[in-house]
Amino acid sequence: MTPPVSMSASHTMRCLWISRNFPFPSDDGAKVYSANLAQSLAQSGMLVRFMGLGNADAVPDRATHVEWLAVPGKKRGKAAASLGSWPIAAAIDATRAYRALLEAQLREPWDAVVLDSYATGWALDRCVAYRNEWRAQQPVLVHVSHNHEELLWGVMAREARGSALKRLALRRNAIKVGALERRIVRNIDLLTTITGEDLLSLGAGLDQNRSLALTPGYAGWIASARHITAATPRRVIIMGSFQWIVKQENLVRFVEIADPIFKTQGIELDIVGDVPPALLAMLQGRCRATHFHGFVSNAASFLSSARLAVVPESIGGGFKLKFLDYIFGRVPVATVSQATAGLPTELQCAMLSSDSLSGLVPKIISHIDRLDDLNRMQESAFTIGKSQFKWSVRGERLRQAIDNVRQTKAGMHATSHVSPAANVQAIDLAVS
Repeated sequence: MTPPVSMSASHTMRCLWISRNFPFPSDDGAKVYSANLAQSLAQSGMLVRFMGLGNADAVPDRATHVEWLAVPGKKRGKAAASLGSWPIAAAIDATRAYRALLEAQLREPWDAVVLDSYATGWALDRCVAYRNEWRAQQPVLVHVSHNHEELLWGVMAREARGSALKRLALRRNAIKVGALERRIVRNIDLLTTITGEDLLSLGAGLDQNRSLALTPGYAGWIASARHITAATPRRVIIMGSFQWIVKQENLVRFVEIADPIFKTQGIELDIVGDVPPALLAMLQGRCRATHFHGFVSNAASFLSSARLAVVPESIGGGFKLKFLDYIFGRVPVATVSQATAGLPTELQCAMLSSDSLSGLVPKIISHIDRLDDLNRMQESAFTIGKSQFKWSVRGERLRQAIDNVRQTKAGMHATSHVSPAANVQAIDLAVS
């Protein structure tokens, strides 16, 4: 198939961004990361058109650098999606409407096409075909990963609790996730990971010019100077969206350990964020020191009323964006060591950490009244965070990486089209 439009050498670089969801409202870490990385890439000088299932009316006024394109309609049902060869997350997104809209976009010339998360792998074959159709223009196929999913789902399948049917479903889905993720990495031109650890494992077969780690930046609310005092309630906070099964498992494990101990110690635990109704009812029936507040549009009052924030994610790779909400909200952080991937060593040293949830809870209790230590931790983490987490740097690095791959592809294309006579002449010149 011959491309209907050609790209001039001096044009503004253009990127089509294929995502699972419209990233607004930004109510979970994946949406926050995707929205800000796409916007920072656009601010670096590239035209970015972002596609995802959702509602365009949710785009905030400040998000003006990107062309936001909402895919109409709803996702497919999970029951039917689970029967195919794709993992559930990919199968539910591969709607007729999304396929049609993608096909329309691929009639245009793009310098880069982004597959954002493994779940957009349903579009991989079509995007590879597009790259082949436009080979002379060297479009770059990019995979923006959020985790090394095969490792994450493997752990989840091994450690999940519940019925035999649930565990079987998780194992089957984990196999599909691994197969799709490996196919994506084999076929793309450029891989980005959210941590250096994922880069070493997921990107192990790629050279350094075709892969890079892009830890998140921060563009959210920043608290003014804060001092934790004896008047600050003896409260611990966990914020997040708990719709994903991995997040749910981490939450349940922590609450089961912490809630009875916190009750005896006079400590309250605030859970701020959406919890599925069935899980919420189960936890509320068991908990005595834990309070569930659901989704809130502004968590500032909860952060200012907490002495510590917890990141209890013992299952799951990737960078935990809640670290940044806590750091810039000036709340000291307690976490398990498995969750600290991507954090600078000096920042990890400004947190309470343990190798297990059962070991973390006693540390929280022993520090809840050490006000000087808590203030030192939050101040140190805030100072380090200000210099480490700038989105503009991430966008520039991604644009440069795309441009480098395009130039490499252009050089290879030019070499492959050198005539035999030109090759002979080049050899003669080299000999002389």
